[in-house]
Amino acid sequence: MKKVCVTKQIEFDAGHRLPNHASKCKNLHGHRYQIDITIEGEINDIEGHTEQGMVVDFSVIKQVAEETILKPWDHAFFVYKNDSAVLDFLNTMSDHKTIITDLPPTAEYLAQLAFDNISLSFKQHSGDRVKLKSLKLYETPTSWAEVNPS
Repeated sequence: MKKVCVTKQIEFDAGHRLPNHASKCKNLHGHRYQIDITIEGEINDIEGHTEQGMVVDFSVIKQVAEETILKPWDHAFFVYKNDSAVLDFLNTMSDHKTIITDLPPTAEYLAQLAFDNISLSFKQHSGDRVKLKSLKLYETPTSWAEVNPS
């Protein structure tokens, strides 16, 4: 049977800054991020199975995305671990949703983090039956980073 892809789109809001950037992105700002999660697998042909006729139920993709991306990332602020000015400030705030990143939180880096997290979660959920084929993270409607497995 041929492989088929299905895609689920999610959105979240978050802030960041790129401290070494030579443009306006060095300032604190936020985005309405969009992520397209594309899952690949064979269509389930098991008679009577809840996912018969599907690669994976869209609700499963949504559940994985909520657990791995939306809950931790929505309305959070991404801060690079070496951005001491912002990190020190955020540490003065109690109950602030801060995500410390190993590299500056660019679209490319966040897309890679999202891909790794979702890919691992799908492997745990579905084994080798389905896999994360690609992930696009839109920072704006016209600018995105895409990750495909190597």
